[in-house]
Amino acid sequence: MTTASGTTADLRRQSAKGEPMTSEERKVIFASSLGTVFEWYDFYLYGSLASIIAKQFFIGDPTTTFIFALLAFAAGFIVRPFGALVFGRLGDMIGRKYTFLVTILIMGLSTFIVGLLPGYAAIGIAAPIILVTLRILQGLALGGEYGGAATYVAEHAPNGKRGLFTAYIQTTATLGFFLSLMVILGTRLAVEEEAFNAWGWRIPFLISVVLLGISVWIRLAMNESPAFAKMKAEGKTSKAPLSEAFGQWKNLKIVLLALIGLTMGQAVVWYTGQFYALFFMLQTLKIELATANILIAVALLLATPFFIFFGSLSDRIGRKWIILGGCVIAAATYFPLFGALTHFGNPALETALKNSPVVVVADPASCHFQFNMTGTKKFPSSCDIATATLSAASVAYTRQDAPAGAVAKIMVGDKEVSAFNASMTADGLNFDGASKEKEAAFKKEAGAAIKAAGYPAKADPAQINKPMMVLVLFILALYVTMVYGPIAAMLVEMFPTRIRYTSMSLPYHIGNGWFGGLLPTTAFALVAFKGDIYYGLWYPIVIALITAVIGALFVKETVHNDIYAAD
Repeated sequence: MTTASGTTADLRRQSAKGEPMTSEERKVIFASSLGTVFEWYDFYLYGSLASIIAKQFFIGDPTTTFIFALLAFAAGFIVRPFGALVFGRLGDMIGRKYTFLVTILIMGLSTFIVGLLPGYAAIGIAAPIILVTLRILQGLALGGEYGGAATYVAEHAPNGKRGLFTAYIQTTATLGFFLSLMVILGTRLAVEEEAFNAWGWRIPFLISVVLLGISVWIRLAMNESPAFAKMKAEGKTSKAPLSEAFGQWKNLKIVLLALIGLTMGQAVVWYTGQFYALFFMLQTLKIELATANILIAVALLLATPFFIFFGSLSDRIGRKWIILGGCVIAAATYFPLFGALTHFGNPALETALKNSPVVVVADPASCHFQFNMTGTKKFPSSCDIATATLSAASVAYTRQDAPAGAVAKIMVGDKEVSAFNASMTADGLNFDGASKEKEAAFKKEAGAAIKAAGYPAKADPAQINKPMMVLVLFILALYVTMVYGPIAAMLVEMFPTRIRYTSMSLPYHIGNGWFGGLLPTTAFALVAFKGDIYYGLWYPIVIALITAVIGALFVKETVHNDIYAAD
């Protein structure tokens, strides 16, 4: 084991000799990566089981309970930057090891307790209150985990290998997502559907305690990072990391550049390739859930080694241009790639989009941009009801202005379907009873007209070209590896040791938690507003190009920075 005083020189010698990874370094990477896989696994479990959790912990009609369940899930994303501040400050003051040991304990115990938590029927209002509290704790912990893991690994890495070492952490979100899907699928196969909905859904949460025990045991055996240990021995640790990181312009400027010129674009490319692609297959192409999950899982497994490839490549040629290059290439090719997904995934839909245009005739003042955090908020105007119905059915449409106050209508060939203006319930969350009946009748009539025009209700499994779908999804995932593989090393290298944990965590989690996390709902709102199933892609394209321009002009290459400098 190297001492704090000898670490820097030892690592530089090792890098110069090109020696293979030591057992200690492998343990550092494994401990950090395993813990982060586990944390992502925990986080994705809730999202995947939100509809079941809604019935267990919230009371009301199905739509209202699902809204609250998704709000609880969204809370985990919203608080991530605050977790970055809380745990980043601790990490810069007391050390990396103990801070991200605390984050994994909070995340793991919160997840395990969800598996034990009685439902609303047993303990009443306390059930949703405790559940939301646990979700907030999970989000805070995740906000502190990534910065801790990335900083810890990078500060153990030899010079010239930081990109390679930290790239292993970059595989963890994909692997955690994949692991959660596999555990849920395995549990569903092991118990009947009725039993899974009643109690089997708890098993994936309870299993996490085993992963927690392994992760904590490994992390307790680890030493503090050499860079922090050296700085602490020299008495140079920060007394006020938040003030230093964000209260001084020289540091705040770098934080802002890291957000706008790196993580903002990286986040939308990541979410587009890994999450929006799945959302597009399910919601737009109407591909069956199991098929879509298998297709994306295969593509992600094939692409995962490229996190390591691009991380290692960044050690040799630099990190900046790999990340920005990924943003530019992604922005330039998203439209043809998602067009290819439609072509290979639902050719009948592609044909209908070309041959059966639909027109929405509506008062422009009644048409709104339908953005909402949960994706389930109701918009009561007749135009919004018409466009949301068409967008949900993956129907392309154009708009034609109607006189002020006119009720919107849909024109499908020579067929005309009138929409309606809805009334809301007292809580403002849903349509009232009469409006729900009108909605059901409108959707039935509109659905029949759409079907007659050739729009398929779902993708025909026999027409799905699965090898080509995997190829297109692999390309999208490859872009993810380009922008995400080198990002941890670059963020670590941008900031001095004394405020590194705090400074790098905040732009990462604002970029990924907010800009990335809002991508599906923003994209759907754009699609509903424009009437083009691909129009939502403008959100990641514009964000990625902004990052490419700002990053190219103002962000400096970091690969040769001395990360052992306290200031």
